[in-house]
Amino acid sequence: MDKFSVLQQYFGHSSFRPGQEQVVDAIVSGQDVLGVMPTGAGKSVCYQVPAMLMPGLTLVISPLISLMQDQVAALEEEGVHAACLNSALPEGLYSTILRAALEGDYKILYVAPERLLTDSFLYLAMHARIAFVAVDEAHCVSQWGQDFRPSYLKILDFLQKLPRRPALAAFTATATAQVRSDIVRILQLQDPVTVVTGFDRPNLRFEVLRPQDKRRALLELLEERRDKSGIVYCATRKGVEQICELLQSSG
Repeated sequence: MDKFSVLQQYFGHSSFRPGQEQVVDAIVSGQDVLGVMPTGAGKSVCYQVPAMLMPGLTLVISPLISLMQDQVAALEEEGVHAACLNSALPEGLYSTILRAALEGDYKILYVAPERLLTDSFLYLAMHARIAFVAVDEAHCVSQWGQDFRPSYLKILDFLQKLPRRPALAAFTATATAQVRSDIVRILQLQDPVTVVTGFDRPNLRFEVLRPQDKRRALLELLEERRDKSGIVYCATRKGVEQICELLQSSG
């Protein structure tokens, strides 16, 4: 199969979105990649299509359990054998997935960064044929690594333990020039193909209001959108409780 056949058969698209094809071609050819694409631009296709084209197992490092589960479910529905490894799994199921991955049952395996340096996962990584490694939410190594997920800073340690370094692809939705530089430096991407498609999302609109009475303005805003869903952020827990009480008392 070629990339277009995979794209059509498994993902239902007849053509790539901007930036996707360049990333796919680079990964399949064995090059490192840095992809900066907005949410909704189809970053997952950029590593899922190569995973179907390349022999072996693709590892996707992700910090988000819900994202892993959603993507695995979607892939399985389309006939792609995939699984995820994270702290939410029962020990028995975790071991079962490791054995299946070692036997070549999966094309894509999502893994939380904390799992990478465990003995059981290292055994898999040492003995499985790894096609390439994709790092999702790669900005974590620069901006939030120490505080959010310190294990993101251990990805390089993991790669250095492998008998053969596979191609590495790092993805994020938004990254300044400094953050992009940090990702390349910290993950030691080798002469990466860099694709930056921008972060504009035309379906979103931003507006700043400075009302005299914030509570009244909030209630008016919600009244206009009574049948819709939304999120109200507050700076403190006390603020959340006060606004929650206001909304409940206002129906």
